[in-house]
Amino acid sequence: MKGMLMAATFVALMGCGGGNKDEKKMATGSGTQVAVDTALQSRLDRFAKKPRTKGHFGFYVYDLTAGKPVYGFNEKEAQPSASCMKLLSGVAGCYLLGTNYQWKTEIYRHGKVVDDTLRGDLVFKGGLDPQLSPEDMATMVKMMKSRNIKAVSGKVIFDLVLTDPVKSEQHWYPWDLSFSRYGILYKGAPKVEKAFAAALRSGGIQVRDSQLVLGRTPKGSFAMVRYRRPLHPVLRRMWKNSSNTQATSLLYTIGHKVNPNAEPTAMGVRYEVHFLRSVLGERDPKLVVHDGCGLCTYNHLSPEALTTILKFGYAHKDIFRMLWNNLPLSGVDGTLRTEMASPELRGKVRAKTGTLSHPYGISSLAGYCQADNGHLLAFAIMDSDMSVLDARVLQRDLCRAMVNAGKKKGGRR
Repeated sequence: MKGMLMAATFVALMGCGGGNKDEKKMATGSGTQVAVDTALQSRLDRFAKKPRTKGHFGFYVYDLTAGKPVYGFNEKEAQPSASCMKLLSGVAGCYLLGTNYQWKTEIYRHGKVVDDTLRGDLVFKGGLDPQLSPEDMATMVKMMKSRNIKAVSGKVIFDLVLTDPVKSEQHWYPWDLSFSRYGILYKGAPKVEKAFAAALRSGGIQVRDSQLVLGRTPKGSFAMVRYRRPLHPVLRRMWKNSSNTQATSLLYTIGHKVNPNAEPTAMGVRYEVHFLRSVLGERDPKLVVHDGCGLCTYNHLSPEALTTILKFGYAHKDIFRMLWNNLPLSGVDGTLRTEMASPELRGKVRAKTGTLSHPYGISSLAGYCQADNGHLLAFAIMDSDMSVLDARVLQRDLCRAMVNAGKKKGGRR
């Protein structure tokens, strides 16, 4: 039908309609006239004073239901954050872009379709969709079937935000990028052109390589296909599976949103620093942001700063919903699928892991925990200069203390 826009939308939103009873239960604390559990404070004090392996160690626990701090140990000490940096980039992205944000990829025509030939140009307008694949391009071409286009007389124009492939950021190790799998839009213009041309030919639309050019969408172009991807599935892979590619792509999106004419990674990092210092109020100069994913060992946050990010998320219902639905769940999924899987901890901790084993052991854990008194706690524990295995024991023991896993039948120990 003339004038019709065909649209494809990813609908992988999980629970964003607000029907999650556990989520509602966790978010109902009034934050006024509610006492902090003194028994919890005592358990955390014992945990902090227990003998442990050498290395940097700190943690912070905040009672969201009571709206009060519970306990901190070296909570202001900045340490390498590893992938817990993804909490900052994800929450900052939600705040800047909005949780209803959608990436757009579009196909336009500039000219008229006569018989089965587009007498003019075909335009592929690629944004910064972190997950767009050649298969998605094929789906977009199939959506053009109603136009009955079998040939293009003019150019096939690629209007792209990025023309160069993503490169390793400063201080990343070379192998960090070699194992990364970016969406097609982040692999450089030649690969985008090749993939889209293949999709056109597979869809029965004949184009020559000589027709493929970089350019801008001509004025007066008509949108034939609009493809959308919401923020949710990107955050899910970024937080649950600790995807460095999704976090870096989100950083590009943040930077491009702030200033479309600037280099996106530098602008994205600049916004994250602004969010940390001006929005969250964390102004310690020892807190350092180098990227959006945490691969750089020069990224430094503190347990208090990580907990402040979680507190901010909790205070904004739409952001909290994203965190609650997409953080790994202890003993169930994501990077916590095999961690804290015992009956006493399984399903009680939703937290982001952070691990780097080079050049020395770095391990962090930050998220939400349901205490045995029904309160929701925000917490962060950071360890460095110690083995990752030792650090994970400390993380597990902190979570045990928060849920009072050592309590005896008929009372507390």
